[in-house]
Amino acid sequence: MANSTAVPAPIDRQRLGCDAEARAAQQLLAAGLSLLHRNYRCRMGELDLIARAKRRRIVLATRHLLARYPALQKLPVRFDAMLVGAENGPIEWLRGAFDAS
Repeated sequence: MANSTAVPAPIDRQRLGCDAEARAAQQLLAAGLSLLHRNYRCRMGELDLIARAKRRRIVLATRHLLARYPALQKLPVRFDAMLVGAENGPIEWLRGAFDAS
């Protein structure tokens, strides 16, 4: 049996990063978010993708729910967001992420 001495090709980290960013952008767009900016850099760091959720639609859906179930109108309403990263990774809970205005 011949001993293989072939050296594996080096990993192109920049290309991997660009591919991952493109996949993430497509997923955000598919989820109904709007991309506002890409690759914002400053001396404190870099933000790859800046996106905005459809807050207006969430608020309208909540108003519809409250109109349909009047008993819920007595309860306080708060909009939270759950930030989910990698599979089995940590989940960040942003309580009071935005208001209904």
